[in-house]
Amino acid sequence: MDDEFLPIDAYGIVGNDDRCALVGRDGSIDWCCFPHLESPSVFAAILDPEDGGRFAVRPTGQYDASHEYVDRTNVLETTFETDDGTATVTDFMPVTGAEALRDSNDDELERDGDSADEQAQQAIYRNVTGVSGSLDLDVVFEPRFDYARSPIALEYDENGDVVALEERDGSESNHGEVVPGNDRTHDHEPGSLYLHTDVDLEIDADEDIASTTLTIHEGESRWLCLQYGGVNRRSDDECADILDETVDYWRAWLESCEQAATDIFDFEEEWRDALVRSALVLKVLIHDETGSIPAAPTTSLPEEIGGELNWDYRYNWIRDAKFTIQALHSVGQSTEARRYFEWFREIGHETPADIQPLYDLHGGTDLEEEYLEHLSGYRESTPVRIGNAAAGQEQLDIYGTIVQGIYETVRYEDGLSEYDWESIRALANYVCDHWDEQGKGIWEFRDLHEHFVHSKLLCWVALDRALRLADEYDREGPSDRWKRERENVRNAIEERGYNEERESFVQYFDADGALDATALLIPLYDFLPPEDERVQNTIDTILEELTTDGGLVFRFADSPARPREPGGFIICSCWLVDALALSGRLEEATEIFESLLEHTSSLGLLSEMIHESDGTFLGNFPQAFSHIGLLNSAIYLASASDTEKLPPEELSTGAAAPLFRRHGS
Repeated sequence: MDDEFLPIDAYGIVGNDDRCALVGRDGSIDWCCFPHLESPSVFAAILDPEDGGRFAVRPTGQYDASHEYVDRTNVLETTFETDDGTATVTDFMPVTGAEALRDSNDDELERDGDSADEQAQQAIYRNVTGVSGSLDLDVVFEPRFDYARSPIALEYDENGDVVALEERDGSESNHGEVVPGNDRTHDHEPGSLYLHTDVDLEIDADEDIASTTLTIHEGESRWLCLQYGGVNRRSDDECADILDETVDYWRAWLESCEQAATDIFDFEEEWRDALVRSALVLKVLIHDETGSIPAAPTTSLPEEIGGELNWDYRYNWIRDAKFTIQALHSVGQSTEARRYFEWFREIGHETPADIQPLYDLHGGTDLEEEYLEHLSGYRESTPVRIGNAAAGQEQLDIYGTIVQGIYETVRYEDGLSEYDWESIRALANYVCDHWDEQGKGIWEFRDLHEHFVHSKLLCWVALDRALRLADEYDREGPSDRWKRERENVRNAIEERGYNEERESFVQYFDADGALDATALLIPLYDFLPPEDERVQNTIDTILEELTTDGGLVFRFADSPARPREPGGFIICSCWLVDALALSGRLEEATEIFESLLEHTSSLGLLSEMIHESDGTFLGNFPQAFSHIGLLNSAIYLASASDTEKLPPEELSTGAAAPLFRRHGS
């Protein structure tokens, strides 16, 4: 069975403003959701090779395959070599703003509620080009709507193109109604896919597959253009123009990053490619309509092969905001940072008790978790989940995250508005009332309810930043109460969150030995200075007990929630780099950072976790948090590079300033 699954690191990602696809090194599109990233899948072979559905183009016999991105873009090229010849398959999703998208046939793409550009982006373009000799390629078009739950009909339209129609609940075939953006499950209008190509495909109605064998010769080029929800008939020249426009878009965007952030991209030449790829991953995941960013474009890629810890990550977590804003600013994308800020700022104006830890990309709150029992799961890892029950958890860290995000962002903008101050007051008052309660914590344990140290740390952050803003902008609020509760939180963390025997801050209050990598955030949030003995002891303990020789850092150890995990958590390694750099331990920080770069895939991508012993990628992929962490760690290293001991006050003006400024309390 394992032979049917590619390793996670054998996939590349293509995408545009609000949708992504995973393309395997074998030429198979094994994951894609339309019309939006959080919509039901149309290809899900990565979760079930037999029944999930795919769109494959690959040689009929033995072959060698490699893939790479077209330089400085999110356009993917896969090269196949056989004894008879070589061919490339170029995959991309077109990007808004490409002139070619507006030049022709817009009337054929009209649907209620969507612009022609928006509809044109709901597409995947595949180009097959013969490089040398000739070779035979199997083309297999096997869509499966609604996570492979809905019946499907394949037919030819009047031009001979293959059309896939979703048929459910006895409804008639639907050729183009709008699918609501926040639909997760089968409560949506039936979908449709149109495959425009001059390659003759034969429909097998019994198997619901359209396929053919394509012989490609040196110098030949064939296009396969897949459009969701509408006809997309382009000439070969138009397709080539759209490719050129898409390449130009990505390169222009990246150039704007490099011009605005030379201190990061030019800091170390050997790091440049990894940072460029991380920036491009972050950009491809940004939801253009709202500015929100999913944790990953996939669901249920397992934290442990064969295990049950398989989650849907196609949502935006509030706690990621502070790191995301820093990363966006660090790569010079203040516009994206501002739009992202506006997204979670509005959430901050909700009644504090109603704020969820995560939302869908359109701001929706209904993330009811559901098992897809008909899918076998990646390498038999079940259950396959859609939705995420963590949305209903009590996680006290989210309030500090929101206040911290506002605190940092208003310093770049026009100051603190009364609108934002009202939100901060409400959040700080809520924290005063609830900081001493238990919660689920940052790792969202389903079976452990505790006084997590990280949650208390963020409660302290909420009160501390509220007080700083009140002082700096002369705002009125119950400052005496905030100061009193801030001190109470500090005392509780120092008295109950630090274990003298372990010489480390621990996972939750009064824990005998449970370590947690989130303790590395204590100096980064200015709770304690990096030179504090307890901070340095914690760093050393985490280096000794949670860190592998390859620089991978486990999230926790000796926790009652679950045994030690099989893999290191990438963002935790990044936090270790940051804490070491802030402590002036630059050589150690650099060594761990460079070991992380060695763990990236051949395409420069990172998953959530990496197996301790064999380097297997684990968890959803590609993981925004991992790439955000990599970018932020580069900031700390760049800031620390000119001195053996980085004075904390230098962060107030250095490259790390976008998030973790240090000011007197």
